[in-house]
Amino acid sequence: MKDFNKEHSEQEFNNDKNTNEMETVQEESTIKEEMNNEPEKIVINEEVKKESTTPPQQRKPKSGKSKGWMKTISAGVIGSVLTLSILPFTDYPEWINQPTNQTEQAISSAKDTGPVKVQQTSTATSNLADMVEKALPAIVGVVNIQQAQQNNFFLPQEGQQGQRGQQGNSSDEGVETGSGSGVIFKKDNKYAYIVTNNHVIENATEIEISLESGEKTKAQLIGTDALSDLAVLTIDAKYAKSTLSFGDSSALRVGEQVAAIGNPLGLDFSRSVTQGIISALDRSVSVSTSAGEWAMNVLQTDAAINAGNSGGALLNTAGQVIGINSLKISQNGVEGLGFAIPSNDVVPIINEIIKNGKVDRPYVGIGLASLDEIPSYYLQNLPQNVEGGVMVTSVDQNSAAGKAGLQVQDVIVSINGQDVKSSTEFRKYLYTNLKVGDKATLKIYRQGSLKTVSLTLTSNSGPTS
Repeated sequence: MKDFNKEHSEQEFNNDKNTNEMETVQEESTIKEEMNNEPEKIVINEEVKKESTTPPQQRKPKSGKSKGWMKTISAGVIGSVLTLSILPFTDYPEWINQPTNQTEQAISSAKDTGPVKVQQTSTATSNLADMVEKALPAIVGVVNIQQAQQNNFFLPQEGQQGQRGQQGNSSDEGVETGSGSGVIFKKDNKYAYIVTNNHVIENATEIEISLESGEKTKAQLIGTDALSDLAVLTIDAKYAKSTLSFGDSSALRVGEQVAAIGNPLGLDFSRSVTQGIISALDRSVSVSTSAGEWAMNVLQTDAAINAGNSGGALLNTAGQVIGINSLKISQNGVEGLGFAIPSNDVVPIINEIIKNGKVDRPYVGIGLASLDEIPSYYLQNLPQNVEGGVMVTSVDQNSAAGKAGLQVQDVIVSINGQDVKSSTEFRKYLYTNLKVGDKATLKIYRQGSLKTVSLTLTSNSGPTS
């Protein structure tokens, strides 16, 4: 009975073994078929899987584990010693020593004795509040004071004898006639230089500067240029805590953020800040100046610019001056149309003013008026095909025009072959394309006849061209 059970158990074991072997063979066969039918990426994944599941006993054991740790620690110690030994004698690259805040480069208290330069426009590395805080000390208030005669009721009238034997009926007293803004842009050992608009200080007998600290001081006028609407003043260098540099206005793009700083509506709102964007580049705006009609090249911005902002700074986000705020269009229903003189136009003008006290422009010696400003009575002899031009309204007899024989009521229709239809176009061509000493050829109509007049341009200043 025992033998039968043993034999029977062995037989069942063998049958089970055979069955298991057959099932294993079938499974392997099935796996091979599936592997052959699977796409290539599955095969790659299978290979990665196999490599990652290598039995631990087949991997080579790591030897010297403690020695490896000791080597790592030793290498770290040696490296630290070498670094501390060599570092003090290493020449650093230039960029390590450069300031990390480019706003500080734009706003400097360094003394500069050379001509003003336009700097490469940089990108802001600080927020707007930081930039404004650094810029504010370089923004000043500019007050135009003029002499005005006022009756003094406590003095005798003209011709009457006073108690002390004095005569007179008036006294001269300085009266504030307007105010604007200015920017300290340069400083040397003696003076700090301020740029503002010409119309802010025009006809002033005295100019007062209001500083961020609350101090006030008198300014000296270096020179002005009515056409560009710029003027340069100086104050004692001790009042200037910092200066602002000029950025490159030609690198501006429409949509860039800007900030305007000035004194809108007077000193009660001194150093007010408004923010906006560059709305347009290279706008041409016709303005009336004491030197005649002029087409001013300006930047357009929607940053609020009000009366009193004139002469203030239009800043990029790096704190560089990219424009001098000058004018705005003020009409009912019109908002956000402010204009600034581009920094690339400002810099050569203020450098010339500092050097010569004025801007040296070619001088013809005539007063001009566009034909649309002239009554038709004076245009009766002008041919019907003449569509535009400028009439001579006055002639300086000692000028190039006087010597060349130009006369009042001559109508100029071209200069050096360039047609001119207004006094603005004439001045624009004259001041943009010609210089002192150049020859100019004018086509004119006199009593209905076309004539040619040639002259050599001289240098002078005045309200005539």
